[in-house]
Amino acid sequence: MSETSTILVVDDTPENIDVLSGTLRPVYKVKAATNGTKALQIAQSDNPPDLILLDVMMPGMDGYETCKQLKSHPRSRHIPVIFITALSGIQDEARGLQLGAVDYISKPFIPNLVKSRVANQLELKKHRDRLEELVQARTEEILSLRDITIEAMGTLAEYRDPETGGHIKRTQNYIKLLAEALMADRRYASELDPESIELLFKSAPLHDIGKVAIRDHILLKPGKLTPDEMEEMKKHTDYGYESIQTLSNKLEDSSFLRFAQEIAISHHEKWDGSGYPRGLAGNNIPVSGRLMAIADVYDALISRRCYKDPFSHQYAVEFIRKGRGTHFDPVMVDKFLELTEQFRAIALRYADHEEEREMLQNLAN
Repeated sequence: MSETSTILVVDDTPENIDVLSGTLRPVYKVKAATNGTKALQIAQSDNPPDLILLDVMMPGMDGYETCKQLKSHPRSRHIPVIFITALSGIQDEARGLQLGAVDYISKPFIPNLVKSRVANQLELKKHRDRLEELVQARTEEILSLRDITIEAMGTLAEYRDPETGGHIKRTQNYIKLLAEALMADRRYASELDPESIELLFKSAPLHDIGKVAIRDHILLKPGKLTPDEMEEMKKHTDYGYESIQTLSNKLEDSSFLRFAQEIAISHHEKWDGSGYPRGLAGNNIPVSGRLMAIADVYDALISRRCYKDPFSHQYAVEFIRKGRGTHFDPVMVDKFLELTEQFRAIALRYADHEEEREMLQNLAN
């Protein structure tokens, strides 16, 4: 192990500290503490030791309690602890190992044994640290792949309708804004937390992925759709769900796609049960789908489409207000009404056309 490794010796007897320091100092940097409280301060500081030699029998906080507190704190739990003790009972050793110690050294000290055991534990720690680094790097790689997969799939839908390039960015940010505002509401506590909201933000671009399967003459039709064409358009929710399910089946860990599937299949459901494709109502609609319903409708109204000009921000807000308890979750609408200016700001930031910006800044209905 590198000579820069630091050993913390904890013993209430200065003579024992001197003996251990003299044994270890030719190879390692040695710090000392004469009680458990001081040991915890050093171990949880910005410059923690690489290993701790901890006396068991100390006045006040003994070694067992000190070890327990070391292992319960995130800044010190990974530091290996070797007990140094005059106790020799098997039960004493077992108690220390149960608390998280990695080894025992008995008094009186045998210098070569001390050096060997310290070196062995530091070598093991080096390998553990390296393994943790590899696991962290692999985790970051997987998360990056997840994000790239979602972004690539979302871009497919965008390519089918080049007039709505900002739609993905806008709806992502709407849904995050609304979800964060609802997080403190106990009615959504089990569904919305920072991790879930981050996944919602990243999954939102896939809400219309099923539109890649809709034929151009329907998807890009400038006029009103016929009843048959509307039925075909409605199928994009099922197409989206099925395409994400196909990908999910091929991945070992597809938990990150759960929100994407929920949003794809449920963002056109309505609170009163009159939506599609399954006619879900009320709380039977996933929270993710209820959030996207507001985000998607608001954005559709303030955006230019091949079949319509953009409506004003005020018109979109009033439309959602009128849909409270019929189209939309009433609690979510109430929260949306507190956030309308933030919605407007997001829409302006990611607007696709100057015409949309003008309507967003228009104070008339």
